[in-house]
Amino acid sequence: MSEQEKMHSGDLYLPNGDAIMQEQFKALDKLYDFNQTRPTEMARRAVLLHDMFAEIGDNCYIEPPLHANWAGHFAHFGHDVYANFNLTLVDDTRIDVGSHTMFGPNVTLATAGHPILPELREKAYQYNMPVKIGANCWLGAGVIVLPGVTIGDNSVIGAGSVVTHDIPANVIAFGNPCQVHRPINQHDRDYYWRDKQIKWAEITPLSGRK
Repeated sequence: MSEQEKMHSGDLYLPNGDAIMQEQFKALDKLYDFNQTRPTEMARRAVLLHDMFAEIGDNCYIEPPLHANWAGHFAHFGHDVYANFNLTLVDDTRIDVGSHTMFGPNVTLATAGHPILPELREKAYQYNMPVKIGANCWLGAGVIVLPGVTIGDNSVIGAGSVVTHDIPANVIAFGNPCQVHRPINQHDRDYYWRDKQIKWAEITPLSGRK
């Protein structure tokens, strides 16, 4: 098995080989171009994102600067994904993000890990485990998602959380380590923040893609 194949198998591998580095630098040059775009260059940003990412749907908005080991080369985003400043993708293997998911500032999705054993770390060995974020999730500012984690559809992760294990769908979770606090419930259908009531008659219906 080649070092490139080991990147996606969960095996230990050496990330600094010439073949890997040459491909990675090509991706990072595209990321540099994306981060230098002007706020008015929305069309150019969209073209660059489609060139950089393995897959990215329509109407995705990623606010520069974006930080990514591989410029999204192994990232698969649905449509209508929003990411605020400083989204960090440690995308040495696959990252999946479902449609309508939102990221606050300074969120990190990390697939790469390093062995605990010092003798392996000093040789620069690494392993990667995929990360999956479901559809219609909201990850608050400063959330860190560790390798191998899956977050289910519609779940909300509170600001500053460190997500070390899987989180199910339709829950609110927060903390370090991140823990499920409660399910999304009827109260959330009535109030959007504290005592602020949702006026459903004024809410624009969702149309278009599902």
